Amino acid sequence: MSAAATKGQVGIIGLGIMGGAIARNLNAAGWHVVGFDIDATRCAEAKAAGIEIAGSAAAIAEKAANILVSLPKPEALLATVTEIVAAKLPPRVIAELSTFSIDDKMEAQAALRAAGHTMLDCPLSGTGSQARTKDLVVYASGDSAAIKGMMPVFADFSRQAHDLGVFGNGMKMKFVANLLVAINNVASAEAMVLGMKAGLDPSQIFKLIQAGAANSRVFELRAPMMVENRYDGDNLTMRVSTWQKDMKVIGEYAASVGCPTPLFSASEPIYRAALSTGYADEDTGSVCAVLEAMAGIKR
Repeated sequence: MSAAATKGQVGIIGLGIMGGAIARNLNAAGWHVVGFDIDATRCAEAKAAGIEIAGSAAAIAEKAANILVSLPKPEALLATVTEIVAAKLPPRVIAELSTFSIDDKMEAQAALRAAGHTMLDCPLSGTGSQARTKDLVVYASGDSAAIKGMMPVFADFSRQAHDLGVFGNGMKMKFVANLLVAINNVASAEAMVLGMKAGLDPSQIFKLIQAGAANSRVFELRAPMMVENRYDGDNLTMRVSTWQKDMKVIGEYAASVGCPTPLFSASEPIYRAALSTGYADEDTGSVCAVLEAMAGIKR
């Protein structure tokens, strides 16, 4: 626990790349953070950073009235919700931070509401590396009073937090943001590969694009990996395998509202190629390696 833990208590279910970074930032900011993850290694890492570890999701809900949930799959969310509901606890506020379909979040919300709890839809704009430096944006939606009550928590792990209104609007905004990330990431790789194919030094390409009108936050994040030709270890911000889940959800939502997404759709085969050529557990910046192979570039 932080020596200055005076701001109150907050629970975190899911201590992976995002949840773990959020837990550490809240702890450092003076919150008493209680965390849980099914992965013992994640729990050990969090405990070493000063986070109190509980034995289950229900144990988190018993201790904390305000809870953040950061999980990799909707099945994990629904299992967590089932466990909290079964615990028959006083009202809790559960801010769900993950990127899932609106239907999955609505199902979880309905179950929690029936048990007297308030669930908020609060996806995050940002990567794991950005989470470590509190460079996240919270797209909060749902009960406005509950969102207002969670704002002090959001403020200590993000740079901005916004109330987008009715439940589900947070995910809609996340779909828009992630669509741009998907396109910009492949566009960044395509530009880097063109430059390398032309004989330019990758480091110089990064430096000059970053200085000019073609720059983007995604380019700044991923191009250094492309320069190094390394997409694992400390460079990892979003695994290709995890990103495929996000791509699927975005594509399905766009189709459901009848919105054409030609550039997004054009990026999908590149991510699929990364998934099938050994980059599943590496960062999505590895689409650069896919395009390099297509261009016949060997480094």
